[in-house]
Amino acid sequence: MKLVQDFNAFLNDTVNLNSTRFDQLESSIEAIKTAVRGLDWKPSIVGFAAQGSWAHKTIIRPLPGDPFDADLLVYVKPVAGWEAKDYINDLYAEMGRLGLYKDKIRRYSHCITVEYAGERKIDVAPCVKERLHTGVWEVCNRDTNLFEKSNPLDYTDWLIERNSICGNNNFRKATRLLKYLRDIKTNFTCPSFLLTTLLGKHVYASDRGDAGFEDVPTTLKTLIDRLDDWLQANPPKPTVRNPVLFEEIQSTAWDDAKYLNFRSKINLYRGWIDDAYDDPDKEESIGKWQRVFGEDFAVREAAEKAGKVSEAALSVVRGSSVSAGVADLVALVKKIGLAALPSGFDRLPHMRRPQWRMATGTRLTVNVGARLWTSRYGQNVCSLASLAPTQSGHWIRFNASNNLGLPFPETYMVEWRVTNTDEVARRANALRGDYYRSDEPWVRWEQLSYRGVHMVEAFLIRKSDDTLLGKSDPFYVVIE
Repeated sequence: MKLVQDFNAFLNDTVNLNSTRFDQLESSIEAIKTAVRGLDWKPSIVGFAAQGSWAHKTIIRPLPGDPFDADLLVYVKPVAGWEAKDYINDLYAEMGRLGLYKDKIRRYSHCITVEYAGERKIDVAPCVKERLHTGVWEVCNRDTNLFEKSNPLDYTDWLIERNSICGNNNFRKATRLLKYLRDIKTNFTCPSFLLTTLLGKHVYASDRGDAGFEDVPTTLKTLIDRLDDWLQANPPKPTVRNPVLFEEIQSTAWDDAKYLNFRSKINLYRGWIDDAYDDPDKEESIGKWQRVFGEDFAVREAAEKAGKVSEAALSVVRGSSVSAGVADLVALVKKIGLAALPSGFDRLPHMRRPQWRMATGTRLTVNVGARLWTSRYGQNVCSLASLAPTQSGHWIRFNASNNLGLPFPETYMVEWRVTNTDEVARRANALRGDYYRSDEPWVRWEQLSYRGVHMVEAFLIRKSDDTLLGKSDPFYVVIE
């Protein structure tokens, strides 16, 4: 499902740079402009301009503990006799004489950077106007001592046009979502300028008014589908040029290995996005979108669904003889067994969907057995059946085996999805639903804590290629 409202909330609450930080950024940039104008710096300043994600309006909120950054160009007239390195070195020296900035500045290849205690960073890059030729602007590379052509204003205009074609700022929003995906997954490399170019190149003039861009999730799906199609058609690393500056090859940010990894990951996430978008069941679709973007997507809706499983189950039997004396799902399970579980109980949205590629062909059988223990290092009490009522405070030792009751080869591993439900676990912020490694080969230990009906499942994965070969049925843990 598209879940347009959930995407709007996710962008506002999690992805977009919040207003407080944006105001801090604007204030810091104005202060830097004032400081640079007042320096005893030889170049004559023509003006300032935003560059990068700040200028393109694709800046996103950083992950916890990370700073957010912005790029500020300082347009200047050339200074007779100066080399490329002089513009940066002299700017660094002059800014260092100001008490406000001397402990905040760093010097890099193309800019000086003002750092604000891990909160935000602002890169200040000199850009020289018409040093040799009319209409040519150049940034300065201090490391190579070379001037490099730059065309940031036309590039920003090109992106504005892409965004206009898509309509409703959907291009910018989809770009922010994919940047957020990159940052939370941390398993592929693609600098923002290159990612933005790749996405922009897959928006065409003929797309204006096209249904493929009618809302944010549809735009996201359209762009990643087109990008993946292009990547799969280009197994060797292609040349990606700046669309408004032919000489600039942006794909030099990748080596061959980084490109192949990017190509593989985009193909994987394209499949996940298509799967989430196409699923007609809302709860299942939320879970699949969470597989893409993490648990912060539709987090309140998912938690509410998990916390109200008793309410959902009792609404079905209310008024019948079955409901007499029944207060919650635990009591109902004790009365009528498996039939008490509400529809969709084993695919609640807060349950993390599998992250592994599915094996093609026949899948392997995975069974889960369980024994009750007084504690993890205590006494073995008895074997335990799924749906059998237990008491909190005990431990369960879960064991995964094949269809013959034997362990799997060492070339495989088992990960366990442990899911809590109902109001007691929700209030304790302990709904879980994530994957956990085995504590020992084929074994997982869990302590019984919260009244409710919970689930444990075993997922069998081949180590060599991270492929999912099979999964068990849910083992239902009923805690009184």
